[in-house]
Amino acid sequence: MTPLSTWWLWRRLKSRSWALKRIARALKLFFPMTRDVVRGDFRPVPWKAFGYMAAALAYLVMPFDLIPDFLVLIGLVDDVFIVGWLLNQVDKHLEQYRVWKTALDSLDSTDSQ
Repeated sequence: MTPLSTWWLWRRLKSRSWALKRIARALKLFFPMTRDVVRGDFRPVPWKAFGYMAAALAYLVMPFDLIPDFLVLIGLVDDVFIVGWLLNQVDKHLEQYRVWKTALDSLDSTDSQ
């Protein structure tokens, strides 16, 4: 049963590689965005991105889960999917910052030439 479950999980993750890339992109961009917001360099503040990130962190540290973690594989899989979905939402709400940062980086590169 375990190899079948592992195989199923691997296929499911492989078919969702786009989601994993968005999650990584959200994590990579969230912390610099937070720094720029705190410094006052970037406005408007993407409150929904902060809310989704807070929900993801809260879900990870809270002692209760949708499916308890003592159900080893299933309990951890629900954490991965729920936190993954929340981080995917964070990535969606960082689009405005991504555009701003790209424009700022392109200005910096032309100024240095």
